[in-house]
Amino acid sequence: MTDRLSLVARRRRALFFGMTFFSAMLAGALMFDIVKANGLTGLETAGLVLFISLFTWIAGAFWTAVAGFVIQLRGRGDPHVIHSDEANGVVLHGRTALVMPVYNEEPSRVLAGIEAIWRSLGKQADKGAFDFFILSDTRKPEIAELEEKGWAYLVSRLDAAGRIFYRRRPKNTHRKAGNIEDFVRNWGGAYDYMLVLDADSIMTGHAIVTLAKLMDVHPDVGIMQSLPTPAGRDSLFARLVQFAARLNGLMLSSGLAFWQLGEANYWGHNAIIRLRAFAEHCALPILPGKPPLGGEILSHDFVEAAFMRRAGFKVWMVPDLEGSYEEVPSNIIDYAARDRRWAQGNLQHFGVMPMRGLHWLSRIHMLTGILAYATSPIWLLVLVLSSVVTCLEAIQGHQYFEPGAYTLFPAWPESRDGEIASLLGVTILVLLLPKVLGFTLALSNRVTRKAFGGAPRLALSMLIEQVFSMLLAPSMMIYHSMFVISTLAGIPVVWNAQERGDRGITFTESFLRHKWHVVLGLVWGAIILTFAPSFIYWMLPVLIGLLLSAPLAVWTSRAGAGRRLRAWGLLLTPEESNTPEELASLEHLPSAPAEDIPVQAEPVPARVPLTMESEPIAYVSFADAVIELQSSALTPTPETPPDSLERHRA
Repeated sequence: MTDRLSLVARRRRALFFGMTFFSAMLAGALMFDIVKANGLTGLETAGLVLFISLFTWIAGAFWTAVAGFVIQLRGRGDPHVIHSDEANGVVLHGRTALVMPVYNEEPSRVLAGIEAIWRSLGKQADKGAFDFFILSDTRKPEIAELEEKGWAYLVSRLDAAGRIFYRRRPKNTHRKAGNIEDFVRNWGGAYDYMLVLDADSIMTGHAIVTLAKLMDVHPDVGIMQSLPTPAGRDSLFARLVQFAARLNGLMLSSGLAFWQLGEANYWGHNAIIRLRAFAEHCALPILPGKPPLGGEILSHDFVEAAFMRRAGFKVWMVPDLEGSYEEVPSNIIDYAARDRRWAQGNLQHFGVMPMRGLHWLSRIHMLTGILAYATSPIWLLVLVLSSVVTCLEAIQGHQYFEPGAYTLFPAWPESRDGEIASLLGVTILVLLLPKVLGFTLALSNRVTRKAFGGAPRLALSMLIEQVFSMLLAPSMMIYHSMFVISTLAGIPVVWNAQERGDRGITFTESFLRHKWHVVLGLVWGAIILTFAPSFIYWMLPVLIGLLLSAPLAVWTSRAGAGRRLRAWGLLLTPEESNTPEELASLEHLPSAPAEDIPVQAEPVPARVPLTMESEPIAYVSFADAVIELQSSALTPTPETPPDSLERHRA
């Protein structure tokens, strides 16, 4: 079975990477034919190289979507991927700790989420195999006091003494990764698995039990990741994100599972982990150098997945598992603030990729995580170079006689209108077709189509989402570019608690955060209008997004606008059409107890430790790592060495 799966993996990856690189080379050849027509300058050469790298990036997303579309359209599932129905009829043997790290979070929302999960789990026959740990790293005493009182109240309400535990660390050493490590060191030995939840995570009891059973069924799996579906927020921005993720998420996750197979990724939450393997192989080293690129690894999830795979355990995505949810920031400013932390953490993976023994797909995951942010400054540079080249050509005019060349015959300007139109069409196709495929799948299923509001509303919703995506993309490009530049400049991120809830933003706050976006749009547009006015039409999508960035941020942060569209049946998701009980319960947060309630149990159980010791860092040269990555990607070796939905923000 292992040999057969290895053969399937080699064939699928050869197909996927082959199609990705082949598409990029074709687009690059077309671009080369366009720019060389009237002489290839240094700026045009740089733009060509950057274009090919960007097209490779979007081509990978395109072929992932195509693979997922074919799998979903067939309706039979992928026979080589782990599916949730494998847990049917399985007797659960392992014990699982549900662990939720919290840091200065709103206690009422955290406890409401825990109550929703626990009540749902209580309906399962195997509920006795699970305990819950609230792992507090909260630094504010007033919040910590509410956490502890709320925990006591929750335990009393749910009659969960000895089942739901609360622990607060005196120091939040190593942040979330250190919080999880502290749990493993002190109580990990009492459990076979841990299921990691974020403070805003919601999972149904059925989904939790299914993951635990699948871990019993597959003892070679170290991490099993569910697909967290964004849900529960009302602001227009959040509903745009929720709609797009819900429409395309299953297709994209099926496509990722198609070529990743047992070398998938881990996103830090809504996933189950084999505890002993995690303790033995996933302790994080300290990167050499100073922050932000050195020191503690902030984006630890990718690294833990890579270390787990290096140790010989598989990492799987279960694309068809339902009942796994998360919340998203309610506005673009809070969304960008979260991305600022992730950007620094992902860029640190430059220091992890050359570590010895990593599976080549683990290096690919880290590279794509880096590119999720690094592509933004590349896009910005391509746009700037295009503008500069166009303006210079308009100022200088065409050079009929090359300086220093003695010839009687002029070099007449050549037009490549057909090639330009073809390249533009191909690029639009690669960018937009994945959304069309997700739309097609939703239309093809009567139940799904109805849950999205019916065909006409679904089509209009997709159009609305696409328009707003185009308008908001320039701001995110600038945000990500600044994040990458500041990290490379040595400016570390300040790690604060994430903003939760439907937080609307004011015009003042929005203008202060977007003033340089607006200035850039004004200056950029003025230069183009002055020197190459015909080029302004090509740049309008970018310039309009920059000029309107402040009011767009304000308007899309409004919960009223999101609710109004929902009342009209627009941007509707199945979770809004038929809200699961676990999500519906969050609309009525439990009130805090009037007084302290005694709990008939200790805050934490007796310690049953597991040892976590990180190994010394051993590197191959970066050049060797790249050579290994390139050669393995195209011609994988028969014996794969021990090694996502990728963060779909590209």
